Amino acid sequence: MIIIGEKINGSIPSVAKAIAEKDADFIKNLAIAQTQAGATYIDVCASVEDSIELEVMKWLIDLVQQVSDLPIAVDSPNAKTCVEAMAYCNKPGLINSVSGEGDKMDIVFPKIAETKWDVVALLNGNKGIPKTAADRLEVFNEIMDKAKQYNIAPERFHIDPLVEMLCTAEDGISVVNEVISTIKKEYPTIHITGAISNISFNLPVRKLVNQAFLVLAMNAGLDSAILDPLNRDMMGMMYATEACLGKDYYCINYITAYRENKFGPVK
Repeated sequence: MIIIGEKINGSIPSVAKAIAEKDADFIKNLAIAQTQAGATYIDVCASVEDSIELEVMKWLIDLVQQVSDLPIAVDSPNAKTCVEAMAYCNKPGLINSVSGEGDKMDIVFPKIAETKWDVVALLNGNKGIPKTAADRLEVFNEIMDKAKQYNIAPERFHIDPLVEMLCTAEDGISVVNEVISTIKKEYPTIHITGAISNISFNLPVRKLVNQAFLVLAMNAGLDSAILDPLNRDMMGMMYATEACLGKDYYCINYITAYRENKFGPVK
């Protein structure tokens, strides 16, 4: 499972405070903790006003790279900020994100085409979030058609089927599951990702909903997730689900992660 550590995000009040006060140690400690917990990428999202976003992104990326060798997931709704921030990264990482909206693909794809950078692609377009699986898959096909123009291989994509609040969904996660399973059937090497905690907004005991969704989505084909790697219950559920799905030979990864204290009771 590919884990995109979500903790360094300016939309989180404690991180926003650290950014405002230039608290470098706070940011470094978040990077260290996520690295030790088993993250694959460290997501870096400034969530500040446009005029200072790139400057803040550079500051955050520099701090993370001082204490972690993990690749960076450059996270911004502004595609230009994403491609400009690539220059601050020591190694290829992950662009988070593009979509079928506006000219985002035309900005990002030429910049990553001849590189080893991967990219998150959201299945929304100029009309917002499609309500049906068929409409989301139509956006997906547009994204892949554009990718072919730049010879960007499917395995470099992390497709986000758009995880929405469960409490406003009429049919649970059936749309998301249909999108995931259809894409994985057509493109077995492509990655499917998503912000796991989106599912539980405005619900009590959110961690239970998050864990239930993770299991169901992994069963449908999710193999990448934007989540908190410091959440030991979530990490344990992920390793257990991989084992139950036959994706962990003799449960070696599950046993190893437990021995390395990545989930379970704090040792």
